[in-house]
Amino acid sequence: MRVVLAVDALSPQLTGIGRYCWELARRLPADPAVRSVEFYVGTERIADPASLLLSRDRAPQRFRKLSGLLRKARRRQKVIPVADVVHGPNYHLPNWAENGVVTIHDLSVIKFPEMHPAERVLQFEREFQRTLDRASQIITDCETIRREVVQLAGVAETRVTAVPLGIGPEFAPLSPAERRPVLGRYGLPLTGYGLTVSSLEPRKRIDRLILAWSELPRPLRDMYPLVIAGAKGWHNDRLHSMIADGEAEGWIIPLGFVPDADLPAVYAGASLFVYPSIYEGFGLPPLEAMASGVPTIVAAASCLPEVMKGGAKLVQPEDIDDFATAIAEALENAEWRSEAASRGIQVAGSYSWQDCVNQTVQVYEKYTDH
Repeated sequence: MRVVLAVDALSPQLTGIGRYCWELARRLPADPAVRSVEFYVGTERIADPASLLLSRDRAPQRFRKLSGLLRKARRRQKVIPVADVVHGPNYHLPNWAENGVVTIHDLSVIKFPEMHPAERVLQFEREFQRTLDRASQIITDCETIRREVVQLAGVAETRVTAVPLGIGPEFAPLSPAERRPVLGRYGLPLTGYGLTVSSLEPRKRIDRLILAWSELPRPLRDMYPLVIAGAKGWHNDRLHSMIADGEAEGWIIPLGFVPDADLPAVYAGASLFVYPSIYEGFGLPPLEAMASGVPTIVAAASCLPEVMKGGAKLVQPEDIDDFATAIAEALENAEWRSEAASRGIQVAGSYSWQDCVNQTVQVYEKYTDH
């Protein structure tokens, strides 16, 4: 089959959706059922999607010039590729596609519109129903979101398939010598730390994590500072103030966005990973931490209990006292951390990007048989 994949989610700073899009882009061409794959951003054909992962100052000069010419050209002409399947892996089908397959990662914009920028909500409202009307098949990242799409969007169950995401082999336990160079560059203690990896947005509940960490006894906070890694996000002025206060007191280490090449070592150096998000479409960061041999705590919310498969400790992050108690117990109980690390590695090992691509192609085949 001939596939067109929209790659608008690719950028130098990959989100979870960007990672998913990249794994599809690099693995689909090797699938025996796929005759060809073309990549598009809007109406612009992209010869090499890896070029979208380069920052402008690292991209070859000839590519930057070509990109400018292509942007001008696409304003003048409408390109409609010929394909058996058009896949929009980032919530929406391309405007020029009459039908196709779309991946809906979550419905947070519908369920929690107050937690998103207003312009994002408006754009989603404009485009989402139009995509639903055209999509013959819908993919979600888990069964929890599959049920939400059926119930809230009112689509037939036969149109929606849950296809779990994967974990790359780069996430694995690393020896102190293997992780030392990266941790040294970031000024992270080799003796361990608490870690969360998340964009700084309201539903991630990083503010609750900071409040819970602040309740830990000071010797425990000194031994295990809280490392916060992730993109800037939105609606977070108070959160940035909390982070700055904790940093000034010496028990928070903010890293900002961490490049993919450094993430495995940052994960592997942690003594505990905590993910208090109250709503997720899948939850790649806690699985990446678990694959790295790091004991993990997640919120008992949304799809996280389903996806973690018992490999992570569940907490109620809105109850700050109980949340703090769970963190303290985890940090002080070396036996639990050892057992949790083993369970986490086993659970994370059940997810692979190749399985994700194989099941995605099966959805394509369902679409072409439609």
